[in-house]
Amino acid sequence: MGSEFDLVRAGCEETAKIGAGASSVGDTVLVCAVSDPARPLVLVVEDEPEIAALLRDFLNADGFRVRLAADAEEAAGALAMAPDCVLLDVMLPDASGFELCRGIRAESDVPILFLSARDGDADKIRGLGLGADDYIVKSATPAEVVARVRAVLRRSGAGRAPGRLRFGRLEVDLAAHEVLVAGTPVRLTAREFDLLRVLVQHPRQVFSREHLFELIWGSYGDRSAVSVYVSRLREKIESDPTAPRYIVTIWGAGYRFDGNLTRHHTA
Repeated sequence: MGSEFDLVRAGCEETAKIGAGASSVGDTVLVCAVSDPARPLVLVVEDEPEIAALLRDFLNADGFRVRLAADAEEAAGALAMAPDCVLLDVMLPDASGFELCRGIRAESDVPILFLSARDGDADKIRGLGLGADDYIVKSATPAEVVARVRAVLRRSGAGRAPGRLRFGRLEVDLAAHEVLVAGTPVRLTAREFDLLRVLVQHPRQVFSREHLFELIWGSYGDRSAVSVYVSRLREKIESDPTAPRYIVTIWGAGYRFDGNLTRHHTA
């Protein structure tokens, strides 16, 4: 692919080339349905801004949320967002994509797809041997890349329609948008449910207030809304909101969901 990435946009006959006015790599881009954190999140680790922006646009158009990282250091930080899939360039400015893959595999089984201009069998075998789920040569169209992401997620089970999660007396049906406490239905607003969904899908993970705001509300607005909605959730799901069992405050860091999953029914 080099500095250009051929693309065929849906409904268009012509092949276009990437322009120069792309968004900068490293930006957190949650363009598609920012308020719906159930959509799969793809981490794109690519140091060429034009390629990264093009992949972002195609993934957004197909319903994914996207986080861009320009190097291994940014990627390591972005992994805290618990992406559903990682698109990883082999040649990065500060480290080898192979080394980053090895580090990710030591801690996570998140699906990894290599994206590289190097099409030799040795590189493909090395990448797959390190635990990657696919190896895509950059001559592939963005539409093919998206299709391969979908295929890997389908095989891994990530992004699949969720079922009912139970944490002791708290039950959350992610597909039906229903919450029960000790068997009694609890009415939540759409924002309250979105916030609870992010937390229950990532138990024991600490989310900063800023991070939660970006996931639920987007880039602009009053960050104090997070504290307000956490307080509302505690009033509705906790036995004692002043001593929360589920949504706990980690002073100086943010919030964490401390429920223990006791049952998981798939939809």
